[in-house]
Amino acid sequence: MADLVRSPRMAGDLVRKARLGAGWTQAELAARMRVRQATVSKLEAGAPATRMEVFFDAMTALGLDLVANKRGGRADFVKLI
Repeated sequence: MADLVRSPRMAGDLVRKARLGAGWTQAELAARMRVRQATVSKLEAGAPATRMEVFFDAMTALGLDLVANKRGGRADFVKLI
């Protein structure tokens, strides 16, 4: 499964989707990230002041990786293994 992320709002949607898929509340994800629940809420809302570190901490807690590819191109996932 791949999700397109082109804005802070889309990044927040990705985190929310993965969190709900894991069956976690915002508080449970926050505990795994060692941040407050309000921080997760702001991240999921796409708050522009959210630090990149918070996004990557969420990605790590959720077991996700970030893969970037040129627009219009396709990622070669075989090269990542």
